Amino acid sequence: MAHTFRRCSLALIFITMWLLIKAKIDECKRGDVTVKPSRVILLGSTVNISCSLKPRQGCSPYSRRNKLILYKFDRRINFHHGHSLNAQVTGLPLGTTLFVCKLACINSDEIPICGAEILVGVAPEQPQNLSCIQKGEQGTVTCTWERGQDTHLYTEYTLQLSGPKNLTWQKQCKDHYCDYLDFGINLTPESPESNFTAKVTAVNSLGSSSSFPSTFTFLDIVRPLPPWDIRIKFQKASSVSRCTLYWRDEGLVLLNRLRYRPSNSRHWNMVNVTEARGRHDLLDLKPFTEYEFQISSKLHLYKGSWSDWSETLRAQTPEEEPTGMLDVWYMKRHIDYSRQQISLFWKNLSVSEARGKILHYQVTLQELTGGKVMTQNITGHTSWTTVISRTGNWAVAVSAANSKGSSLPTRINIMNLCEAGLLAPHQVSANSESMDSILVTWQPPRKDLSAVQEYVVEWRQLHPGDDTQIPLNWLRSPSYNVSALISENIKPYTCYEIRVHALSEDQGGCSSILGNSKHKAPLSGPHINAITEEKGSILISWNSIPVQEQMGCLLHYRIYWKERDSNSQPQLCEIPYRVSQNSHPINGLQPRVTYVLWMTALTAAGESSQGNEREFCLQGKANWMAFVAPSICIAIIMVGIFSTHYFQQKRRHSCPWTGS
Repeated sequence: MAHTFRRCSLALIFITMWLLIKAKIDECKRGDVTVKPSRVILLGSTVNISCSLKPRQGCSPYSRRNKLILYKFDRRINFHHGHSLNAQVTGLPLGTTLFVCKLACINSDEIPICGAEILVGVAPEQPQNLSCIQKGEQGTVTCTWERGQDTHLYTEYTLQLSGPKNLTWQKQCKDHYCDYLDFGINLTPESPESNFTAKVTAVNSLGSSSSFPSTFTFLDIVRPLPPWDIRIKFQKASSVSRCTLYWRDEGLVLLNRLRYRPSNSRHWNMVNVTEARGRHDLLDLKPFTEYEFQISSKLHLYKGSWSDWSETLRAQTPEEEPTGMLDVWYMKRHIDYSRQQISLFWKNLSVSEARGKILHYQVTLQELTGGKVMTQNITGHTSWTTVISRTGNWAVAVSAANSKGSSLPTRINIMNLCEAGLLAPHQVSANSESMDSILVTWQPPRKDLSAVQEYVVEWRQLHPGDDTQIPLNWLRSPSYNVSALISENIKPYTCYEIRVHALSEDQGGCSSILGNSKHKAPLSGPHINAITEEKGSILISWNSIPVQEQMGCLLHYRIYWKERDSNSQPQLCEIPYRVSQNSHPINGLQPRVTYVLWMTALTAAGESSQGNEREFCLQGKANWMAFVAPSICIAIIMVGIFSTHYFQQKRRHSCPWTGS
């Protein structure tokens, strides 16, 4: 593209100069311009330019009235009164410079007399790195070289090829930027060791230069065409233990190189083969994997060059029976005195373990005491839930199946994961590590430490109410570890219930904690939905804050109250947050006084705005003996929370109603 641009630029210059000369000089009818020593000069040379009028072409017979002016392009550089003008010019730049001589007469426009183009350039440099190639056994010989710096002059290149029996071929290139020529001849393998010599010569007005000769044989310059018609065949449809790659090549090819890789990999596996004759066995492919294959060819072990790589063949290897075992975890939930719900979860096998598309999972449930299989189930999901008796010893086995077979089953005994208190890890903590990860740490059980075989850290999003549909995540950690970084399905501003299980051979202990990767103050406070009177105290009930507005793990609720129309600071009661709690009693309110109540919620980052306000008037007598609530909530006088805009005498209002 750069060559094309330069060619167009040079042509445009020549056309422009020609038009200028023809239009302005009018074929030099009035005079002449001469340039010495030549109109083509070497960079840095000096030229003498003369302009002279022809007879009777001046302004008048008197020479002093003739004023000759010399222009370099549109810039005046010299002038003289008379019939001729001489000027010495130096420092001309590379390329073409136009000089125009004009005659200036009194009270008339300047008249063009004649002009000249001076071409400034350099002699051609010696062409370098001459190389020749013939693509394919039936191709033609082409040669390329490096021209060196631009001469800025018309330069002709002659490429000559000499062969055995005094054969000579010659090709010329009259393109200003020539660095490539095709001889249009084909070298044949009849004498593969015969020598050929190529040479390129550059010539312009300032000199000439020839490249060093390049000598080669047929085997040196013939580059085979890339192999074609590539295909792969698996010896057994059910196995990739052996497959054969086939292709077609030119007849003289002796050496091939193969490269292949999984389509999602950047690393190629390379194989060199001699006299393959268009086939090669591959033994190390992975099952159910898409591969890319390419092949290149060469005519001789030591001479010549490799062909370009073939077009890519993409093929997927067959499936094989899964390997590895599923990672299975479970949860238990009591339904009633005789039944319990078992929820099983398992993780997908890795691609290398699945070795095909997993079609389904087989779950087998067995009561160990009787040794009888109670339930067998086929599912396409990665979880399964059933209800079983709370009595007896139960075990499950889960395996994954593709079109070629099943993985080895993972067998687990169903036990009470948190029953053994002596196995419970202690000092469990959960700290934010990043926006999407939490670092969980713990201390080993104080007793039965040697019985711990592994730890399992499980977490799920905290969701008040029915959480059976909330995805469960877990990871396993060896018994010598006391920390784990959890990052799977962790989102900021979301609270997670985290449990650390310590498992022995037949029992387990656990400890739990709430944690979040990032938190801020809740977006809203709880909504009070009811206030009822119970024996001189009130019971406040509220709706939980929507999960998406909690913005992390809640630590406390606060209940505020004060007398209606009072300027006094509100009293408050702070309640530790519990997932299932949605009501709390308040004692010690004055009877027949109207109170305004509201609630807020707190995370470690701060307190929410207040929820809705409710008014209530206690009808009975104050129950001062029950002032301390079951949660040991103490009324506190808050100072400085609310600004007082004006003072007003505190008034007590009679209750106009008997309920909320």
